[in-house]
Amino acid sequence: MAQLIAEIQTATEVPVFINTRFKSANLSGVQRYSAELLRRIGARLTPIAPRQAAQGLKGHLWEQTILPALARNGLLWSPANSGPLAVKRQVLTVHDVASIEHPEWYNRAFAAWYRYMTPQLVRRVQRVITPSEFSKQRLVALTGVHESRVVVIPGGIDSRFCPQPRMEVERVRQVLRIPSTDYVLTVSTLEPRKNVHRLLSAWASCVLDIPDKIWLVVAGQTGSSRVFHRSGIDSVPPRVHFTGFVAENDLPALYSGALAVAYVSLYEGFGLPALEAMACGTVPVVSGNTALPEVVGEAGLLVNPFDSDSIANGIRRISEQIALREDLEIRAIERSKEFSWDRCADLTWDVIRAELQSVSRIYSKDSDCKAPNAGSSAAA
Repeated sequence: MAQLIAEIQTATEVPVFINTRFKSANLSGVQRYSAELLRRIGARLTPIAPRQAAQGLKGHLWEQTILPALARNGLLWSPANSGPLAVKRQVLTVHDVASIEHPEWYNRAFAAWYRYMTPQLVRRVQRVITPSEFSKQRLVALTGVHESRVVVIPGGIDSRFCPQPRMEVERVRQVLRIPSTDYVLTVSTLEPRKNVHRLLSAWASCVLDIPDKIWLVVAGQTGSSRVFHRSGIDSVPPRVHFTGFVAENDLPALYSGALAVAYVSLYEGFGLPALEAMACGTVPVVSGNTALPEVVGEAGLLVNPFDSDSIANGIRRISEQIALREDLEIRAIERSKEFSWDRCADLTWDVIRAELQSVSRIYSKDSDCKAPNAGSSAAA
């Protein structure tokens, strides 16, 4: 009870702000993370956002020039990779450092900004949260931030993602005009690091080796031109279906209907689509590098994302070996239960609360130091 009272007193003395500029962007893994945590701990936070949606340069200018003044009397949490350089009393979530390691995948201005801003910011803020050990180690190596200031908190999975009834799977298949009941699925924006061009090359090399009824379904939109270079897709092999945008409510059934989900990204700080597929009982065929092995564990097939033959072999195995697929489907569901947005939110609030108490002590000391002068002035 004493601890609860202390938390309430701290919360009333020093507000916790959340940088909600992320709401201006299209839904992605970063936006989903931010929205899920805001839904769970938002009652303890005061959101700060631009008056109008601000993306790109306008968004960054607002974040660096206006946000610091709005958050000056409290602790700020920035959950979406960027935050104001002028605010030291800040908790920052960095999902990955792909733009620093591989600027060639991004718009030149975007990459240049993050290569400058990220190292500066992570060294100034009080604490950094990241979703995987891989991201933590790369962040430490590339920015020089001390590893003790970086906390790993894995992402979660929404309860909507679970095996869906056959009628719902068929409804979504009809809505998206998927031409077969048997398909291998990939879900991602069509951007360079998602490696869709190499997945298509792998599919072209194995499509004649697997049953005719199996298709490759590519679900996702082209990445923003402000951020990504062209995805490099020049030609499309047989039995490939592009769905375009998929509504949020249709994703669980889309995953559930797939034989497997091929997620062969070149670089991931976490890999939410692989986890969503696992929760729906669908086997993930994923890259054996970066953070994806941390998410999948022994519940999927790992392939070399730089080798089309390795990807093709993974697709063949999961298409042909029914016993293997059924075993991995069971493992996938069990593995997915280890990840929860509720747990992610609780651990994140623990970090914020600890830093809030630190900020409160600083404010308390400042008040003690200023009190005598304030009293003298009032008396005079």
